[in-house]
Amino acid sequence: MACPSRPHLVLDVSREWFWTFPVGYLTIFRQIPVLLSVHGQYTAASPGYSPIMLNYIWGGLIISSLVFALVYDTRDLVRDTYRNGVDVTLELALEGDTTQRRQATRVHMPAERYRMLYGVSGAPAAAFDGTLVRTRDGMQLRFAEDAPVPEPWATIRDMTSPRDNDLRGTVMQLETHTDSSATAVIRFADVKFVKMTAIAQAAIDMAETAVSLALGLIGVIALWMGLLRIAEAAGLINAVVRVTQPVLGPLFPEIPKGHPALGMIVLNLTANMLGLGNAATPLGIKAMEELQKLNPNPDTATNSMVMLLAMNTASVQLVPPVILVALMGLQINQLIFAIIIVTTISLIVAITAAKLLSRMKRYRVEPEVEV
Repeated sequence: MACPSRPHLVLDVSREWFWTFPVGYLTIFRQIPVLLSVHGQYTAASPGYSPIMLNYIWGGLIISSLVFALVYDTRDLVRDTYRNGVDVTLELALEGDTTQRRQATRVHMPAERYRMLYGVSGAPAAAFDGTLVRTRDGMQLRFAEDAPVPEPWATIRDMTSPRDNDLRGTVMQLETHTDSSATAVIRFADVKFVKMTAIAQAAIDMAETAVSLALGLIGVIALWMGLLRIAEAAGLINAVVRVTQPVLGPLFPEIPKGHPALGMIVLNLTANMLGLGNAATPLGIKAMEELQKLNPNPDTATNSMVMLLAMNTASVQLVPPVILVALMGLQINQLIFAIIIVTTISLIVAITAAKLLSRMKRYRVEPEVEV
């Protein structure tokens, strides 16, 4: 009796990535047993194999991170790390007219006072630029944006003013000594559950990024799939197959002569060599779909699939990736030859490894026989 069908090598990550990145990662890593099965080292009958084991691993990692965050936040609450509700005394050097709604000032807190209050070894700089803001509801002291404040002030700023990135506190009392000096007693907003908040915010940010990435790929995939249809109808795919059959045929002996899968493989490898990552994705998916049609064991990766995956991963880069060009600019010209040499060596190693492993008895599996 045939084994139950399991996920194929072709990755359908677009749907899961609409939720959040961890789900997308889970979808990819669930395919690892298939990707590593050079013609079937891992099958449903393999000892210790579980198709949902990686689900448990990722679930355990998520739970562990939540437990860690809860323990960390509980420790902060017990130690009162951020001194919630405690008044902080600061020395101010006032500048300008004291009747203005917004008055520039220099903020200073003696190092020893800071260490005693927060129980830390670090201390703030000599002084920070700030602004004393007067409103109908009272006064507020705002440090300059991106001021290099030490911990725990930096965490208080990140939690209470993430958008403006300025540390701010409510002025409880202001004692003026002269027209240019004063002592202010301020109170920062309460800070609790820092790590739990960070995890929740990261999940939201990654979900937003995942949606943007998925939506961006829709147009690219639609474009290239449409071009592939036109090329196939015009006979261009068959022409590519005829030209490349003598070169790639020995690497993919399982593909029949003239099969369109070889044309898709050529286009995918060419896109990778030219640094067209967005174009390579739909071409690679289409190549895997064609190879799946030739697969005698639908739940196991064939040698051709593994060879394509190895060559795709270690592809020669004739044109540097767009991201690298954007980061380095014209300086990328200094690395072109090094990139070509290194990627050529990696391609040779990938092909050699895939060929050697496919010949080892340990990594072989006989075709399934239905009863």
